[in-house]
Amino acid sequence: MKIYLLNPPFIKNFVRCGRWQGVAARGKTLYYPIWLSYAAGYLEKEGNTIKLIDAIASDWNQKKVLEDAIKFNPDIIVVDSNFSSLNNDIQISNLLKEKTGSLTVLVGPPASQYPEKIIEKGVDVVARFEFEISLKEISKSLKNMNFDGIKGISYKKRDKIIHNPDRELTSSEFLDELPFVSEVYKKHLNTKDYFLSHSFYPMVQIFTGRGCPNFCTFCSWPETLMGRKYRVRTVKNVVDEFEYIKKELPEVKEIFIEDDSFTIDKSRIRNFCEELTIRGINISWSCQSRAELDYETMKVMKKAGCRLLDVGYESGSEIILQNIKKGIDINQLREFTVNAKRAGLKILADFVIGFPGETKETVVKTINFIKEIKPDLLQVAIATPMPGTDFYSYCQDEGYLLADNLEQSLDEKGFQKCIISYPELNSEEISFYVDKALKNYYLNVSYIPVVLKNISGKNGFQELKSIIVSARMYFEYIYSR
Repeated sequence: MKIYLLNPPFIKNFVRCGRWQGVAARGKTLYYPIWLSYAAGYLEKEGNTIKLIDAIASDWNQKKVLEDAIKFNPDIIVVDSNFSSLNNDIQISNLLKEKTGSLTVLVGPPASQYPEKIIEKGVDVVARFEFEISLKEISKSLKNMNFDGIKGISYKKRDKIIHNPDRELTSSEFLDELPFVSEVYKKHLNTKDYFLSHSFYPMVQIFTGRGCPNFCTFCSWPETLMGRKYRVRTVKNVVDEFEYIKKELPEVKEIFIEDDSFTIDKSRIRNFCEELTIRGINISWSCQSRAELDYETMKVMKKAGCRLLDVGYESGSEIILQNIKKGIDINQLREFTVNAKRAGLKILADFVIGFPGETKETVVKTINFIKEIKPDLLQVAIATPMPGTDFYSYCQDEGYLLADNLEQSLDEKGFQKCIISYPELNSEEISFYVDKALKNYYLNVSYIPVVLKNISGKNGFQELKSIIVSARMYFEYIYSR
């Protein structure tokens, strides 16, 4: 089968596959189409002819995508989606179906929440949650168009919408059998098209595991895509991919591990770091982390090449942390910060303003806490409820949600707009405090020593380049506000 996998055109620099909200990032961040890439590798391994197109990274419009898809003449077109681009993505799927006659399949977080709506609007098949195996089985059943036994999909049959049972989550063994996503990047994409403000450029993003056993009320992926069951690749398999990247993608300066739960299993981390050291693989890497990581493990990670931890602090208010079921308190956040700096690891601290219970007083606590911990990099987001999460249900039930269509959570440039309003803190105030928190940190003389420290180290030139690119985009954002 010929399968065309598409990250469809939308707003410039739109991050469709982020774990948070689909937005144009303020720091010029552009993610790889990582879930499509894993599916592309798996489908190719199964003997299909694949074309993976990232219209966002390539700056392709609908006309260019149509021309390319018609020329490829696929049997199946797979379109990735996000809540804030869903209507756009459905419209492009339908246009591609009209012009190519191909079967259209929509994937991504909205697929698990709105399958009926998506089918009603013209898409042929919706693949809910993880979709690699579903896509393989669709391709094998396309000749007779009998999808009855395929778990995890929704489709129309004789004018009736059918929702087949959910598919079981993939296993650790399955993750080990997947081709390296970095191989897919090398074959189908250009590493220089992608940028993380907190990583050296060029970088690659990989997963070493899926699923998150924590219960934060606002996080979308565990509820809409990957589930809460934690599955991991073997240490050998992960280090093999590091070795592949080092050899086959020599331009890559850093590997970013995107797992929500990478730092949960301390023994696995230590084994991973030991294997990197034994093999002599010298490449910078960074990862997502919870603030439960201990100092001794941090030291081991630093020695094995870890540079930065991307950490969800979320708030400086104990009340807010409890409301969102973060499972971490302020004292843990403080201790974690001290230990990370002591171990020589940089911190990207992620905060959010507008969670349930937010008031002017809790916002002030967050801003003061940011000043106290002085992270190397700071991200402050507007709280946006994602369908499928407890946060979304709460805002909907209480009447705090100002828009049902999450495309209304973006401004004309794709930056976040606030779509919630509380009696104690309205939408305009939430937006104001997000901008204030960023300005107070980045445009304050107290940030100068942090910058000087970052650019005076071993990889100072790489740090400086990332800072310049992100700063340019940030000032564009400030100007637009």
